Amino acid sequence: MAWFKRTDKGIQTSTEDKKDTPKGLWYKTPSGKVIDTEELKRNLYVSPEDGYHVRIGSKEYFELFFDNNKFTELNESLTSKDPLNFEDTKKYPERLKAAQEKTKLKDAVRTAVGESLGKELVIAAMDFAFIGGSMGSVVGEKIARAIDYSIKNKIPFLMVSKSGGARMMEASLSLMQLVKTSSKLAQLAGAKIPYISLCTDPTTGGTTASYAMLGDINIAEPNALIAFAGPRVVKDTTGKDLPEGFQKSEFVLEHGFLDAIYERKNLKKQINLYIDLIQNIPIRKEVTVVS
Repeated sequence: MAWFKRTDKGIQTSTEDKKDTPKGLWYKTPSGKVIDTEELKRNLYVSPEDGYHVRIGSKEYFELFFDNNKFTELNESLTSKDPLNFEDTKKYPERLKAAQEKTKLKDAVRTAVGESLGKELVIAAMDFAFIGGSMGSVVGEKIARAIDYSIKNKIPFLMVSKSGGARMMEASLSLMQLVKTSSKLAQLAGAKIPYISLCTDPTTGGTTASYAMLGDINIAEPNALIAFAGPRVVKDTTGKDLPEGFQKSEFVLEHGFLDAIYERKNLKKQINLYIDLIQNIPIRKEVTVVS
């Protein structure tokens, strides 16, 4: 049977013979641009037509920054408990288990050490897919231990932030992570070890109020939301219309809270350049300044 036929109403497709396009083969950006998912992956999950940076997780950032994707994960078995016996529509342990099964992650951050452009680097990369990248006791502890590893082995530290803020299910224990991670970064600075902070979409709440803005160099990806309270909350609180692009990385850069914005394809070389400059190491041939 033909796939379509002519009628008085025009060309009609026979629904019993029509084959739907399998899901997951295309990605549509907020501006309406459509891109093949395989091409999107090859382009580091950045739409070539409009430059939209799709959210990615620790797996993709490790692939991006570590040479040949070779690294050793640190403290990978740490998981959260429920010391506060938090009660909501779904008990906290159940939500943790569901998030772990869905994402195949233990919590909202992974830490690892490996080589980046031939030099050792410790990376902590957050995963928004795990309960909105919320910062709980495990997130703070893993970041603190990764910083300790950097200090002990004198290795530069990179933090890739992507978070909705503090994890409400851990209440005050979550807020304590702001102090813990900030104090560890003070120790890192005292040891004169470089710290680069990369803010990605979104970086908000307690994450912004602590380690995300304490880098020797603070950089971001294009069009990333970077804020303490989100735009909707700010607008509802002030009762005023917000400027165009409010709290996007370009707005934050313009107002002095970031040092630079780089496209994803340039991040690896640029971060290594900053580390070389901080350590007063001559610029390597393969690392060039990106304007």
